[in-house]
Amino acid sequence: MSLPPALCRRCLKWQRSLLPGVPYSHKPQTRRTPPRSFSTHPSRFAPSSKLSTKFEPPDHHTFKDPLTRYDHLVSTGVLKADPHQRLILMKLQRLWTDLRSYDPGPVPPQIDEIKPSYFGKFFSRSPTQPEATVDLTSVPKGIYLYGSVGTGKTMLMDLFHSTLPTQFRPGKYGSTRIHFHSFMIDVLQRQHEVKAKYKEMGLGERDVMPEVARRLALEGRVLCFDEFQVTDIVTAMLLRGLLERLMGFGVVCVMTSNRHPDELYKNGIQRNSFLPAIDLIKTHFEIVDLDSPTDYRKIPRALSQVYYHPLSPETRTEMAKLFEALTSSDPKGSEVVRGRKLSLWGRELVIPESSGSVARFSFTDLCDRPMSAADYLEVTSKFATVFVEDVPRLGLGERDQARRFITFIDDLIDRQTKLFLSSEVPIFQVFSDEHSDNTAASEKHMREVMDDLGLNAEDVGSSSLFNSDEELFAFARCVSRLSQMGTKEWSELAGR
Repeated sequence: MSLPPALCRRCLKWQRSLLPGVPYSHKPQTRRTPPRSFSTHPSRFAPSSKLSTKFEPPDHHTFKDPLTRYDHLVSTGVLKADPHQRLILMKLQRLWTDLRSYDPGPVPPQIDEIKPSYFGKFFSRSPTQPEATVDLTSVPKGIYLYGSVGTGKTMLMDLFHSTLPTQFRPGKYGSTRIHFHSFMIDVLQRQHEVKAKYKEMGLGERDVMPEVARRLALEGRVLCFDEFQVTDIVTAMLLRGLLERLMGFGVVCVMTSNRHPDELYKNGIQRNSFLPAIDLIKTHFEIVDLDSPTDYRKIPRALSQVYYHPLSPETRTEMAKLFEALTSSDPKGSEVVRGRKLSLWGRELVIPESSGSVARFSFTDLCDRPMSAADYLEVTSKFATVFVEDVPRLGLGERDQARRFITFIDDLIDRQTKLFLSSEVPIFQVFSDEHSDNTAASEKHMREVMDDLGLNAEDVGSSSLFNSDEELFAFARCVSRLSQMGTKEWSELAGR
């Protein structure tokens, strides 16, 4: 099985192989910043218009389709041949073939662009909402890739996205590759903007999701989600209508997830209202199980020195020295500013200490306050390196802080942000209760989850902070990601 991104030196070669000579970044695309890393097709990286010669890397011909690209990466030693993985690629090849002859047509104009005549104002039956332009049955069946952590889901999706047919490259229909967490934040912000616009136009209260979906479709007719998951009721209630409307505008989706669709939002509040979304996914997506005997996250890797404990004077001195060393040589600005303010959704987010690309927080700054995922995304989008100091052992009284911390770690790894951290106990034990009252059954279940993620349950300890399967998995995944972010390979790759 080939390796998921940022796990070993072979992986560094994989990331560079997406485009030779072009730095690969794992930072997600959002509509407010130009697409960065996941455009991946050679034609995207043309030089300045002043040059007459079109830039093409030496192996540009291997971006023809997923299988051609995969075979090239295997033949050059970037990936290891894996029959199971090649079978999975055949599924993506099927979708690529469907897309090659697929023409979704134009996206309808927005409402304020529809200008009826004088008599039309009284007699026209023009739609007051953007209407679907494509029948759902004519939209190519998407792909839903699911499997355990470490099975290469993200790498496979990136490979597929890098070889999309011509009409889904920039300049025509386009495509979007984004982390699902970032995507939902973007959707909520778009909802807010469309509501405000409708109110300004005097259109009153109406469903804004058709216009939100129309705008998303305008930016890309192939939508690749990484880490698709449903952990809250807001996402659960939005998803069915959003997915259906996106498909109504001809959008084809590829998703990666750790869960089979039937396991999504399990035991969640009002889950019955989410079941239609599951049915939609099972009807309009090919469900592909990615699990393989090979899990590269279980390969032993030596940790580099980015985590420090306990919270002693020596640890604080070491963290201070590291911060001073990195800020003094910061190419984006070495001046350390205290109380820097970032504007976010009409309010201000205060950064305690920061240089041009390095920020410093205490755990209290980040997790004791009502911070949201949007706040953390703003931090990780502005700063390539983040210091977090004085992380305590988290017990039942700090459940909210633990959830915020998990969200923050997810955003750090999604943005490939370098982390330096000091904690009361070894970082993998910060979620461990000193006096856990878990039952034998829950202890066994937790150990099974740890084992699935290649973690040593003895090192991590037991926790009673998380009482649902989704929370337990998020906790275990966070520990796994902290382990990944402590490796030498990650330190070399992150923070660029």
